[in-house]
Amino acid sequence: MPDILLEVCVEDATGLAAALRGGAGRIELCSALALGGLSPSPGLMAEAARSPIPAMAMIRPRAGGFLWSSEDLRQMKADIAAARTAGLAGVVLGASRPDGRLDEWMLATLLAEAEGMDTTLHRCFDLTPDKGQALETAIALGFRRILTSGGAPTAPEGAETLARLMDQAAGRIILLPGSGIRPETLPAIAHLPLREIHASCSMPEAEGAAIAAFGFGPPERRITSELAVRALKAALRLL
Repeated sequence: MPDILLEVCVEDATGLAAALRGGAGRIELCSALALGGLSPSPGLMAEAARSPIPAMAMIRPRAGGFLWSSEDLRQMKADIAAARTAGLAGVVLGASRPDGRLDEWMLATLLAEAEGMDTTLHRCFDLTPDKGQALETAIALGFRRILTSGGAPTAPEGAETLARLMDQAAGRIILLPGSGIRPETLPAIAHLPLREIHASCSMPEAEGAAIAAFGFGPPERRITSELAVRALKAALRLL
């Protein structure tokens, strides 16, 4: 079996360095991972562009759902342009309709802005009511991959759906399992025809009481761990 690529999501330059030292194969670059990941700053994009592996910028202007206004769309187009200017490999996109289906017009507009770049459809896919239909939509739009937990809170819990989607995809698009993937949960998805996986490889770090008291952050935050990246890489080699 070919090596399985490990994509690590990071939210700052320190996390980026830890992921690189640990042996990540690709970076998903975000801010605010505690909120599911928002668009990174231009400075972080520039830092990631200097790394020796591809980096994908999350394009998500705010926390919450994935119904975007015209103002959100302008911001996302500008963020895609910033990622291109920085020299990043690609972008991670998503847009929903009120009923949870993919917003084809919005996604096509964003993909046109990202023409020539690598593209991932993010986990708005997991909110779609018909994932088989959403898969075909993503393929028709031209996405290279879909980041998904199979519609469950974690990829190990969604393994059955992931298997069906991978069978339906038949190599036309990459299914990138993500959420809850650690060395101890890998056995639950080991039977899948994995090409890539996505993980945070993070560890909790306690913040000072004053940080939370003044509203600067939660009492505890998670930081990318070089050791966790190495451990997941080692577990993947045993599959």
